[in-house]
Amino acid sequence: MGEGALKDGIAAGRLGADQYAANFTDLHPPLDRHEAFVEADRCYFCYDAPCQNACPTSIDIPLFIREIVTDNPLGAAETIFEQNILGGMCARVCPTEQLCEEACVREAAEGKPVKIGLLQRYATDIAMAAEAQFFTRAAPTGKRVAVVGAGPAGLACAHRLALHGHDVVIYDARPKAGGLNEYGIASYKAPGGFAQAEVDYVTAIGGITIETGKILGEHFSLSELAGRFDAVFLGLGLGGVNVLRADGEDAQGVDSAIDFIADLRQAADLATLPIGRKVVVIGGGMTAIDAAVQSKLLGAEEVTMVYRRGKEQMNASGFEQDLAAAKGVTIRHWLAPRRIVVRGGEVAGIELSYMALDPAGALKPTGETTIIACDQVFKAIGQTLSTDGEGVQLAGGKIEVDAEGRTSMPKVWAGGDCATGGDDLTVTAVAEGRDAAESINRTLMGL
Repeated sequence: MGEGALKDGIAAGRLGADQYAANFTDLHPPLDRHEAFVEADRCYFCYDAPCQNACPTSIDIPLFIREIVTDNPLGAAETIFEQNILGGMCARVCPTEQLCEEACVREAAEGKPVKIGLLQRYATDIAMAAEAQFFTRAAPTGKRVAVVGAGPAGLACAHRLALHGHDVVIYDARPKAGGLNEYGIASYKAPGGFAQAEVDYVTAIGGITIETGKILGEHFSLSELAGRFDAVFLGLGLGGVNVLRADGEDAQGVDSAIDFIADLRQAADLATLPIGRKVVVIGGGMTAIDAAVQSKLLGAEEVTMVYRRGKEQMNASGFEQDLAAAKGVTIRHWLAPRRIVVRGGEVAGIELSYMALDPAGALKPTGETTIIACDQVFKAIGQTLSTDGEGVQLAGGKIEVDAEGRTSMPKVWAGGDCATGGDDLTVTAVAEGRDAAESINRTLMGL
């Protein structure tokens, strides 16, 4: 790891510049033309397309792969973008191993599915590099729609509304648009400023204005937006972080994994980012994996993930768990945080309770505990809605919506992570934003 890795406590500059660059290269290098042809040729072009049925955005996967086989990558990109205008990012971050590739017939027959995600990236990267635009706005309708949140759901909704001829204003609390794609995913999954390039590509259709640094409940209310616009779409995401409910949680060195990932995504120089020598990440989802792996890549010597249930119950996919292990992360199950061990106001360790299921299936502590020495703890135990709903009905801590994304408030729709019914995936947020836009269009046009 280099001489810097010997530093005790939380410190920056643990690695050399070359090592940072090597650690944060593209996780899945793109296919070249020959590789894409060879991989596409493996597709059986199934008539019932189980891969398409497994895709939340229902991309016609056999069609776009056939277009690649016939050396028509722009046609393939158009097929993808017709259903998923953020197909480029989804090709990078979508858990294809749990969706389309898991459903692939070759996965069942050989244990080696067609690399659908990489083929999708091949086509969409070519289209974006060529600045190829496949969609033309309809004649202006005179209708105006406000979209709150410039993440995957908001961008997908805005693009589809603009396509139908409506004018859209997107408001976002952050300094940059992109939402989760810009601030919430591991840097090695989408390096090179891809998130911003995709925002530019999506908004190139025209009719979309983005205003950053604008917060719902602070700069405007939902009722004000509903009064000024013909419709409103809420794609807020989940901005709040669940509390640990463990003694010592406020100690220096206990941080949010979401904030850590965001800081890393925005860092101009990775050598300026401090990281502990011994890091513990609490959680079992994709955010926990991203925080743990990137801690290791920044130079942490020991990184341990702790999860209160077993391996099978972790939200992170098997691929992501294997990736973490391959990067040197230790994953320990059936452990729940009890208290942060603090010395001199700083983290010195974490005490955890062993957990087990009682005869009724309830998760309970066994009475035994253990302590893991560490100097930094990241919380990745889920997120919450950062608003009280601004007047819309909530259910289970999210905005309640019907099958078309309508909320309890007239003229207001919602989708993505902030709304009920989703599974907290980028691709699902895109589908919900797109489908809500279609519902909004039908309502505005009296269809």
